[in-house]
Amino acid sequence: MTQPWNPDRYLAYADERGRPFVELLGRIPAEAPATVVDLGCGPGNLTALLRQRWPGARIAGVDSSPPMIERARATDGDIDWQLADVADWRGSADVIVSNATFQWVPGHLDLLPRLAARAGQVFAFQVPGNFAEPSHTLREDLAAEDPYREHTRGLARPSSHDPVTYLQLLQGEGFEVDAWETTYLHVLDGEDAVFDWISGTSLLPTRAALPEELFERFAAELRRRLRLAYPARNGQVVLPFRRIFVVATRA
Repeated sequence: MTQPWNPDRYLAYADERGRPFVELLGRIPAEAPATVVDLGCGPGNLTALLRQRWPGARIAGVDSSPPMIERARATDGDIDWQLADVADWRGSADVIVSNATFQWVPGHLDLLPRLAARAGQVFAFQVPGNFAEPSHTLREDLAAEDPYREHTRGLARPSSHDPVTYLQLLQGEGFEVDAWETTYLHVLDGEDAVFDWISGTSLLPTRAALPEELFERFAAELRRRLRLAYPARNGQVVLPFRRIFVVATRA
């Protein structure tokens, strides 16, 4: 599931991307865990919040992107940063959290029970639930057109499930589960703000697959379509963003 992540591009909307993590963290009932792990920690800016919440715990962050782990290590040397794919991770912790990562893992419903089994107290995660929105569908539709489709066939496509699916899955593993969804309305500056947003995440596989000159052509057309789908008003656009949250606690 390794993607060509760019920490600077990803952090361009750090506050907006961080809000779901804060909401998730606020619903975790663990009081004094000894160990806490952040799976898919990215550049580590949100992992640092775990230490604020549990100052006595040993904190670790795991990510498959070398640039992301390099950035994390440069900004906080007190956290145990580990370069690994979450699908291959074999560790354990009292609390395991993950923010906007599992949507990139194909068949992650099979992975979640295995990860939950390694959580001594709580397994908590958040995934986007907006894959039917124009910010995704316009990119996918354009990538399926000529002359792009010969380069974009078989690209990784992020996906997630409804809250009830996750709730029932982890209830079946013996957990008490709190599952919910929130739709954020992000007010972003600039008529191309939605394009800039996806440039740090879901557009990355397409960018990596296309030759540079072809990507520039693709990007110009995608910007045009996104402007129509998300019209600017007074220099700002509104990006609705549905997020799905799950907190599974050992009964």
